[in-house]
Amino acid sequence: MKKPIVNLLMTLLIFAGMLSCGGSQSKIDEIKAKTQSAPADPMAEWESNKGIGPVTSLVLPSEMDPELIANGQQIFESMCSACHKIDKKFIGPSPKDILTRRTPEWTMNMILNPDEMVQKDPIAKQLLIEANGSPMANQNLSEEDARAVLEYFRSL
Repeated sequence: MKKPIVNLLMTLLIFAGMLSCGGSQSKIDEIKAKTQSAPADPMAEWESNKGIGPVTSLVLPSEMDPELIANGQQIFESMCSACHKIDKKFIGPSPKDILTRRTPEWTMNMILNPDEMVQKDPIAKQLLIEANGSPMANQNLSEEDARAVLEYFRSL
């Protein structure tokens, strides 16, 4: 019987404290200003983000290269599939349809330069949070290997 009374009293005390702090218009305006000036969602600006790394520009041909796809699949299966699953998010995100969510340059830079990307790139930082702080391992792939993996991703 004492618990409900104690809970009621605590609620009333908290409410009274909130009222005594005042809800002045300046406080409300300050909160609104902070909310309105908050940085935009980094995931929403992916189309202009090329990431941080050696790949600054990449034009993908309209036709995919079967040899490059096979090489990329082999690399992915041996070095990436422990954390990435094709059809679902696992430890890391699914690579399926990656180019509808990231630029080719960003994708290759994430493969080639994951350490710096998670420190400086806003999207990579957000993905690190979503992966519960599990950073992507640097597999020390060459640009050619990363390009092959990207071609494999295109084929999914």
